[in-house]
Order: sequence, then structure tokens, then C-alpha cells
Amino acid sequence: MLFDLPMCFIATRLSWRHPARRVMAGLLFLVALAAASPAENKTSTDADAGNTFYTPKRDLDGLRNEGPEDPDLPNVLLIGDSISIGYTTPVVELLRGTANVRRPNVNCGDTDAGLKGLTKWLGEKKWDVIHFNWGLHDLCYRNPEVKTVGNKDKVNGRQSVPPDTYGKNLELLVQMLRGTGAKLIWASTTVVPEGEPGRFAGDEIKYNEIARQVMDRHGIPVNDLHALTAGFDGKYSARPRDVHYSKEGSGKIASQVARAIRSLGLGETLTPEPSP
Repeated sequence: MLFDLPMCFIATRLSWRHPARRVMAGLLFLVALAAASPAENKTSTDADAGNTFYTPKRDLDGLRNEGPEDPDLPNVLLIGDSISIGYTTPVVELLRGTANVRRPNVNCGDTDAGLKGLTKWLGEKKWDVIHFNWGLHDLCYRNPEVKTVGNKDKVNGRQSVPPDTYGKNLELLVQMLRGTGAKLIWASTTVVPEGEPGRFAGDEIKYNEIARQVMDRHGIPVNDLHALTAGFDGKYSARPRDVHYSKEGSGKIASQVARAIRSLGLGETLTPEPSP
């Protein structure tokens, strides 16, 4: 905890002089205390804060999708970034009466955030199926000096989680997830369009290959959302050069996610979503 000693010293010296200076001393002392306050020193990188990683306003309902649980149904957990938040609500509807679908009430961000937050997100519940992804935030370039949404800057910024670290993080996360005893499904990272301000198109292919190697080692099936969204050809993008999707696009992703979940013990074979 930092404490502004010079300011506190000045405040103490001023307090013994003229009354007006005593007021100033009091103000300076309060400023010094504020600088030392733990609340001021909290960082927005806390994985559970959920405010480091951008989610479009139109998709926020996915974070609040709570409903009654049927104790006789399997429990499904969705883990992922804002793309998964966008498809959470339609997946809940598609699997209503088949499974209890839940997700953390935050954007799960990159693999660094995953390592910090996963234990809390898993909680004490017995999960039957976990459908998970990290990637878009890992490969994003950020620059804290840039005040755009998410500090995205692929010219002067740094990649949030470089490929080598991404692979190591993902290995640790998979080991943690396997410890739950749940059936696991990896969702490949969706398409990065040309001209996206903080990401290079094609980097997601490199990260998906790293992820596939991890999943192959552990025998985890892949729900190829990259192939699906590549087939969209921009038709369902929220706007040009944006990694996010319209409601219709999120609905199409949700259909494939629901089928992937059913394929693991819910009686349906995993097949790709038909191209639009």
C-alpha cells in the first residue's frame, strides 16, 4: 500500500498554524489517505470483476440468464468471452427441459483471467458438461495509453497472452476442468475479421491450432465454431470489422453449441451447423 509521506508531513506542519491553513491541512491529509486507500489500489484485472473485458450492451442479458433448475436434469456450464455471452440465452432456450444451463456472470476474458477465476466459476456444483473457450482476448493487442474500448492497439500495443503462454495456460486450465469429472467440449475461437482494430486476422487460426494440440492430448472433442463463423462471410457481424455478432448470428452459433452439448450423453450426434 502506497502512502504519500511528503503530503502527510506538510499537512501536519500546516495544521499548527493559521486556521485557514488548518483547513488546507485537513484536505491534504484526506487526499493522502485516499492515495493510500486499498479501494483505490484495486486493479480492474481481477478476473471476478468482469469489467476488464468488453461485452456489447445488447448481449448483457446472457450474464443475467437465471431460471429455475430441475434437479433431475444434467448441469451444463458455458465458459467463454463475450461471444459466448451472446449465445448463452439462446442455448438456454434450446436446451430447456434437457439440461440446466449456466455460465459465470462475467466475461471470462483471456487465459490469465481464467486461471484466476476458474475455481470460483466452477463453484461447488456437480457439472455434467462444460463447454469452454478462451482465445479472442489472448490474441488481442492492447496499449494502456490508448483510451479506446479495451485499450486495443495492434500498432503500438502488446499481445495480451502470447502463443507460448497461451498453450501453457490452456494446459493448466484443461487439467483443472478435468478435475471436475465433467464431460468437456472445447469451442474453437471464432473468426477475426480483416481490419479489426486490436487483432490481426489469421491469428485466431494459430491459436486454434495450439488449442487443438492441447485438446488432442486430453481426448477432448472440438466444437468448430471457427469453421462455422468463417462460413458467415461477415453476414452476421454486429458491424464491419467487429468480432461480435448480431442476434441472428449468435442464434446460429447457439444452435451448433446446443447440438455439441447434446452429443455428449444427451443423445445427439455432433454435426456442423449448415452454412448460411
